[in-house]
This record gives sequence, C-alpha cells and structure tokens, in this order.
Amino acid sequence: MEYILAHPEIILPHVSGSTFILSLITYLPLLGAVVIALFVPRASRQAIRTVATVCTVLNFFLSLVMLSRFEAGTHKLQLVEYANWIPSIGVAYFFGVDGISILLVLLTTLLSVIVVVCSYSQIEENEKAYYACLLFLETGMLGVFMALDFFLFYIFWEIMLVPMYFLIGIWGHGRRLYSAIKFFLYTLFGSVFMLLGILALYFFNGNPDYGTGKLTFNMIELINQLKVPTPPIFAGLSAQDLIFLAFFLGFAIKVPMFPFHTWLPDAHTDAPTAGSVILAGLLLKMGTYGFVRLSLPLLPVASQNMLGFIAFLAIIGIIYGALVAMAQHDMKRLIAYSSVSHMGFLMLGIFALNVEGVSGGILQMINHGITTGALFLLVGIIYERRHTREIAVLQGLSTTVPIFAVFFGITMFSSIGLPGLNGFVGEFLILVGMFKTSVTYTAFAVLGIILGAAYMLWLYQRTMFGTPDTPENQTMRDMNWREIGYMLPLVILMFWIGLYPRPYLNLMQPTVQHYVTQMQERQQAAQSDTDPVKTTRQIRAATSATAPVEGR
Repeated sequence: MEYILAHPEIILPHVSGSTFILSLITYLPLLGAVVIALFVPRASRQAIRTVATVCTVLNFFLSLVMLSRFEAGTHKLQLVEYANWIPSIGVAYFFGVDGISILLVLLTTLLSVIVVVCSYSQIEENEKAYYACLLFLETGMLGVFMALDFFLFYIFWEIMLVPMYFLIGIWGHGRRLYSAIKFFLYTLFGSVFMLLGILALYFFNGNPDYGTGKLTFNMIELINQLKVPTPPIFAGLSAQDLIFLAFFLGFAIKVPMFPFHTWLPDAHTDAPTAGSVILAGLLLKMGTYGFVRLSLPLLPVASQNMLGFIAFLAIIGIIYGALVAMAQHDMKRLIAYSSVSHMGFLMLGIFALNVEGVSGGILQMINHGITTGALFLLVGIIYERRHTREIAVLQGLSTTVPIFAVFFGITMFSSIGLPGLNGFVGEFLILVGMFKTSVTYTAFAVLGIILGAAYMLWLYQRTMFGTPDTPENQTMRDMNWREIGYMLPLVILMFWIGLYPRPYLNLMQPTVQHYVTQMQERQQAAQSDTDPVKTTRQIRAATSATAPVEGR
C-alpha cells in the first residue's frame, strides 16, 4: 500500500484501501482447473462442465464488479495491487488496470464463458483435461493484461503457451500435432527476443545516465523515467531501435503480422472451435496490446522511426490476407486469413501514432475479438452437424437453418464494417488517424476493406443461397437454444458498439490521450537533443545567461 500512496501521479488509490479483485479474477480459473484436475472424477462429465461453467461465469461477474469500481475520466492505474516479490533483483507483484487493459479483461472473461458453453457438444474425449486447460489458459491471458511488472508479464506470456499447445495437439483436427508444434515454436522464438529487450531495458535503467540508477522490472517506472539512448550504435540503428525490433519480433509473431503469419492459418484450421475462438479473440490481441502498452510509450523515437516499416508490412498483410482468403475452399481457413488482413488494419491504426488511430486500433481489438470469435463459433456449429468445412458442399443453408443464416449474416456484415455494426466504428477511427499521418497508406488500406467485403459476401452467397442439393444439407438441424444463448451476447455487442460506442471510447480515451501526448513530447525532446542547430543555440543561450554582466 505504501508504494500505491507514494505514486499519486500514476496510481489512483482505491477508496477502501487495498483491493484484491484483480488477483481474484486472475486466479479463480486456475483454482477451477485444479479442482477439476484433482477432485472431480473423470467419469463425471456433468460435474466437470458444471465446475468449468461456474468458474467462468463467476469470473465474468467479478469482472463486471471490477468495471463498477473503475473510475472513467483518468489515465491513472486503478485497483492496483503491489507487493515486493523478489526485491534482490527488482521484481514486484504488480497488478493494475487502466482504460486499455480493462476492456481486454472484460473481453477475456466473456469469451471464456462462451468457449466453455460451446464445448459441451463438441468435446467428448478426455473432458477433464480439456476444461482444465481452458481454465488454465484464461488465467494466463488475464495475467498478461493485468501484470505491470516485466518479470510477471513474461511468466504469464509464456505460461499460456502450454494449455494452447495441448488444446490444439490433443483436441484438434487434421495435422493437429504439426500445427501445435508450429504455434509453440513460433511464439517461443519471438518470446526469446522479447526477453532480450526486457533485459536491455532492465540494465539501461540501472545506469543513472538513462534511468533511475536502480535495477527494476517495474513497467510503469520504466515508462515514466527511462530514456533509452537514440544515437546510432549499429548499422545506423540506435539502442532504442534495436530494443524496439526485439519487442517487435515477440509481438509481431503473436499478432501475427506479415511475414510472421504462417503459423496462424494452420493453428486456426486444426484447433478445436474453442481454441480458434481464443486464438482469434484474445491471443492475437496480446501482440497488439504489447505494442500499445510497451513499445509506443517505452520506445517513442524508435516507434516513430519504424512507422514506415510497420505500415508497409501492415498494408501487405491487409491486401495479401484478403486475397488469400478469397482463394480458400475451407470456411475456417478463409476466416483465419481474414484475421491476417484485419490485424494488419489494426496495426496500421496503432502506428498512426495519434489519438484517433490508437483509439481505433484498441476498439478494433475488441471488435475483432467479438466478430471473428463469432465467425469461428458459427463454423464450429456447421462442422458439428456436417463434419466438413468445405464451402463447395455447403449450399442453400438459409432454407434449412434460417436462424443460423441470420446470425451468420449479421456477423458477416460486422466483419465487413457495415455502418451500424461494431466493425465500422473501429475502421473509421483507424482511417481518420492514418489519414492524418499518411494519405498514401490510407488509400492502400481502403483496398483491404473492399477486398474484405468481396470475400465475405462471396462466402455468404456460396453457403447460404441456392438450393440444398444434398440430403445432409436438406435435413440439417438449426441452432438450438444453447447455441443461440452463447451467440446472442456477441451480436448484442456488435450492435451496441456500432450504434453507441461512447462508453467504450470514454473508458480508453484518457489513457490513450496520456500515452500519445507523452510519446509526442519524448519524440520532440529527443529531436531537440539530436538537432545540432538547436543544441548550439541552447549552449549559446546557457553561456550568455551565465556570463558576467560586463561581458554581455
């Protein structure tokens, strides 16, 4: 509590003093996983599902309690928990949320409920381990979004690889082992470079010329006090540029950005439905969250220097992902490549480096999680009934499954970015932000929107329209009440954000404004430090100010 009270400029103390709601939200799913693994018999399928459902539903309601205690209108961290953990090396147990992370926590707890409920009829083997993995994975993801100590952040970042590896490798389809190993190795490869970047920041802060002179993994202290040097040291790159590239590898693989995207289509295609929803809805957001939370505020000059590089890769990803999606014959693979395109668009917004672009990028994180998660849920419903995802054999479904066709149509229009649905608001803000930065980049990004509309409308036409020409299509069951129940919250959010995004923007706006202003000030300060003309003027002014009166 002493640390919280000692930093009123960055932390908003809770009115009742200490609060442990963030830890409770983070570790409740882990407790559920332990209960399932150790105390629920393997044969008690209903008990396993009940424990998993109760844990995730209770956790979602706890996240709503967290939201009720959150004070909008400030950029300060809230509901903070702090305790010295390993003081000898500067590690603390440091949790907190602000206007950016709180939205991702809410999305995580909501999607966790949905993936548990959607799995009731889709997982029939080894359910005990399956639901334990889902709950363990939720803890890992929540920890990433709440941790404010690099050591703690890295632990959660790595921990969540394990349950996702098993979800794909054990309960997946097709080349599931290949896809699981590819996912694990790609992400681990990026994580190693991210760790090097973290260690570089750690030791730079230990140098009083750049930081506070003490060794710490505290993200907030590093963001507010560390100034990584910007003069070139290797191949024209500064220390700040090199650290940025180390973080870039870790985050870009997770996003995934072109050309680091090749693990994603395989992982999505071969994962079970719940795995695909979590991948699209949450795990990809960990990469973009890393850029917003860490790269932009910690490395502002490098972020500005790398803007063209990031925008170039993002635009390639937007167009390439859309074109490849259009050529797919498998529904799930088509949606996987659409994620490559959409995440490129999201990255373009973040690296507009202004309030509109960053706000649009963060809102689009939430939108993509809702919409693409819903698309994968709908594909899972089709696969459960037809045991195929081939577009060519799914024709005329709107006549036999009209409720499904309605849900699919709404979600498809949300993905396209139709005004009145959530996708439009995020894309509009991204375009406004990027237009301020570069008209050329904006023009290329618009091509992705056009191509996205083309492949999604074509998918809907080939699957929903026409006459069902096979007995399987003619007798397919429509969505049941359970499936309607877990799809309705996502559809409601699509309309809510599309028609009235103000509550979401109000939550994030102070934090985004603070980050962007801080980043721009540091960029200007660094430019002044390296501007020889301005530096000469400052030296002359200082000399004149300190010269004797008679010498003036």
